[in-house]
Amino acid sequence: MPVITMRNGPLEHVVIDGDPDLSPLVFLHGGLGCLAAWGRFPARLAAATGRRALVYSRHGHGGSGPDPLPRTVRYMHEHAHEVLPELLDALGMRRPVLVGHSDGASMALLHASAHPVRAVVGMGPHLYFEEENRRGIENARASYAAGPLARKLAMVHDDPRGVFDRWSGVWLSPAFRDWSIEDELDVTAPVLAIQGDADEYGTLAQVDAVERAVDGPFVRLVPEGCDHYPHLVRPGLVVDAVRGFLAEPATSAAPSAHAAHAAHAAHTDRIPSAGAGR
Repeated sequence: MPVITMRNGPLEHVVIDGDPDLSPLVFLHGGLGCLAAWGRFPARLAAATGRRALVYSRHGHGGSGPDPLPRTVRYMHEHAHEVLPELLDALGMRRPVLVGHSDGASMALLHASAHPVRAVVGMGPHLYFEEENRRGIENARASYAAGPLARKLAMVHDDPRGVFDRWSGVWLSPAFRDWSIEDELDVTAPVLAIQGDADEYGTLAQVDAVERAVDGPFVRLVPEGCDHYPHLVRPGLVVDAVRGFLAEPATSAAPSAHAAHAAHAAHTDRIPSAGAGR
């Protein structure tokens, strides 16, 4: 697996070939994710859109180097504003399409608020702490202790216990109860927000919060019966939605303020799925 040396240590990554004239896809995984946990989804989306793609594991995840930073309530800010810009600059990735899942979706929105991007695709985004977060993570702790989740994480991480403890520890800490990025976002790039209506880690109010927080074109996709992992449960649906989103004139070219306002008001759709079996 290719590794790139960063200020905070090595990161494993893969670059998928595509049209160099198109903005590249950059995949930001969730709190328990890594490069390998994406499965075939990045390659499918890259092929469907004709774009280059960067897939990587954050420090402490997958086969990347250990996380040298203490996990604080601002860990998503730190990655979005420090590590990700350094990585994109090192690899020559300009104005990317950020494809984020869970924590990675929050990081994508934070990054897009301060750096030029072509578009953001956020799956299961978190904009503030809610009770469903706590219940979902408590259930994950039970699954880890019982064995199934521990075995699953051990298949893709060098330090599965560290990944789980850092993630669950900060989210369940008293300091995280007041966590919110709603008032920090300033995103004018087009945004596609995707969340299953059976997401075990958050409610659809998170998607409503994304819509309120962005100033550019906004589209929502809500697969019925789908959990926190729409790209794994319904990859075909998600690939088709992202491909269509990126083909929209407002997404493929920087929109005017008038066009952005019109798209934000008009493109909010609920799309049912035919099933959500893994």
